[in-house]
Amino acid sequence: MTQPRIVLEVFSDFVCPFCYLELPELEALEARFGEALGIRWRAFELRPEPHPPLDPDADYLHDVWQRSVLPMAGERSMTLRLPSIQPRSRLAHEAHAWAEAQSPEYADRLRLALFRGFFEASLDLGDSEALVTQAEAMGLDGHDLARALNEGRFRQAVRDDLHQAHTLGISGVPGLRFMLDGEHAGVLEGAQPRRQLLLAVERLFDLMG
Repeated sequence: MTQPRIVLEVFSDFVCPFCYLELPELEALEARFGEALGIRWRAFELRPEPHPPLDPDADYLHDVWQRSVLPMAGERSMTLRLPSIQPRSRLAHEAHAWAEAQSPEYADRLRLALFRGFFEASLDLGDSEALVTQAEAMGLDGHDLARALNEGRFRQAVRDDLHQAHTLGISGVPGLRFMLDGEHAGVLEGAQPRRQLLLAVERLFDLMG
């Protein structure tokens, strides 16, 4: 299969509401450009150990949700609820990498299930059993996922993604890295409106001639 000349790498975290809110905008890109554009999801753990996780009752979180998250959710016709927990996300990233190794379709399905589970039902993304249950509900091999998480089979891949993001100067998520013919072509940080993403990709097509 021929690789697309334009690739968008999406550095994201499952505990970031703005990463979830970017999903419909990225789906619009896929619908617009089809196989001419490749989208690859990369791990970006916002609070890796030893950094403490957020306090789920912190005033900061409630303020951000009221001022930014919920209004944007309304604009994008999405349902989000402030989670009652703030778990570490490393295991969720490892589970997603495991699903990606099975197939892109499995990764797409598990990614949506983890985002939706956390932001609609406070799914504990730091609980390996909860992650296995999600995978099994999709018909995936929960036993193999459990072994992969226990063995840390994809732990280094998650760390490598975070290292690459930092090398690129990405400090917040979603971090969107555009690539043209395998070469770095720019970065956008934060949840971007659909028009901004379309314009960015169209500019790259113009460069292709």
